Amino acid sequence: MSTTAKELRFPVAVRWRGGRLTSAQVAGKPALEVATPPEFGGGVAGVWSPEDLVVAATASCFVLTLVAVAARRAVPLIDVDVAATGHVGRRDDGRFGFTGVDLDARVETTTDCVEAAEEAAEAAERGCIVAVTLEIPVRLHVEVAAAAEAAASSA
Repeated sequence: MSTTAKELRFPVAVRWRGGRLTSAQVAGKPALEVATPPEFGGGVAGVWSPEDLVVAATASCFVLTLVAVAARRAVPLIDVDVAATGHVGRRDDGRFGFTGVDLDARVETTTDCVEAAEEAAEAAERGCIVAVTLEIPVRLHVEVAAAAEAAASSA
């Protein structure tokens, strides 16, 4: 059996707009303003920051990888909700940067597929391209519940 390595490219253009504001563009998609966060001196409130994007990319990559894994395994997903937190501070190598990302995921499935959904979430954690790429720990906490149980617990 012959296998070939797949290589994909994701070109993005970023233009400085003055001050602490940039515009990121991808062909065929709306531009996205990106600025220094207010937590850093001179930051811009109300605009996505590079740090926001790293955390959002990690969380959304996990969700989309989970959706793909679940589809391949015929595991029904009723709902997936992730709360993500990026942690920035002094790293072990002495540099200031991300020290980890926490993903708290709530997954709803059918009663007979709770275990299969947990296994799909574990596979998604291992297969998320963004998490694999980061040189920081991505800590995942997954709670999988059957839809009937989830409805009863939120009542």
